[in-house]
Amino acid sequence: MSSVPETPSSQPTGAATSAPALRASLVELQEQLRGTDAVLTRLLSRWQPGAGGNDEHFVRVWENRADQARRIHELEYAARTSLLVFQSGANTVAPVPTTLPDEPEERQADATGPAMRKDGNPDAAYRVVVDRDFLSEPAALRALDQRVAQGHDVRVVDQPLVKLVVADGETAMVRLEPGHSLELRPPLVLLATELFESVWRRSRPYLREDGDLSPTDRRILQLMLSGLTDAATAHQLGTSPRTVQRRVRALMDLAAVASRVQLGWYAMRNNWV
Repeated sequence: MSSVPETPSSQPTGAATSAPALRASLVELQEQLRGTDAVLTRLLSRWQPGAGGNDEHFVRVWENRADQARRIHELEYAARTSLLVFQSGANTVAPVPTTLPDEPEERQADATGPAMRKDGNPDAAYRVVVDRDFLSEPAALRALDQRVAQGHDVRVVDQPLVKLVVADGETAMVRLEPGHSLELRPPLVLLATELFESVWRRSRPYLREDGDLSPTDRRILQLMLSGLTDAATAHQLGTSPRTVQRRVRALMDLAAVASRVQLGWYAMRNNWV
């Protein structure tokens, strides 16, 4: 794995804390954390760079977006067994289109620096959770379809997610705010893993292959359940809002329900999504 050049903007900084304080924080998180991004973000925000101490062996701060993108790329392609990923909207570090294999290199270089691999790590099993904001991004469905085609396990939740990647259960990157991410090593990486597993348990599959619905109808249901408008859904699918409305109406007739809320319940109970 290539190393990231040490520059003033990318220099990792240790965040000071004493061992008792760390233990107290871990106990607090164990008591409070039940899969909420807010709890993890509040906890990690307590580590402030430049306060002295020697804790950079388990907390490193990254503040430059290009450096963050390169470090995430390194973690992904160095992983040996597993990658746990949260993807959310407003991807300023690595916008969705720049992660697609057929994206022109010159556009990618503008966003993330030198061209990077986009073919996925064949040695790692991917589990990916995306939120509603991600589904609203340009090319989001195409990116997820490519993940599914590569054998990645993709699921969806409706609440906003913190951006997260955990590699091999050994290293995690968590974005606290734009331009500010933390790289976590044991024992803190366990918190990121627990967060992922908690969210994973209450997520739903991105697409199911069983049943009689077409892939397009499944996508429409997925986007509808995530709260996208007909116009936003049509934009993602490359069709018109009227076509989306017609297909939703047909699905309601098929399910013998009178409202979209009832359609959502029916779809969930009958494994349509």
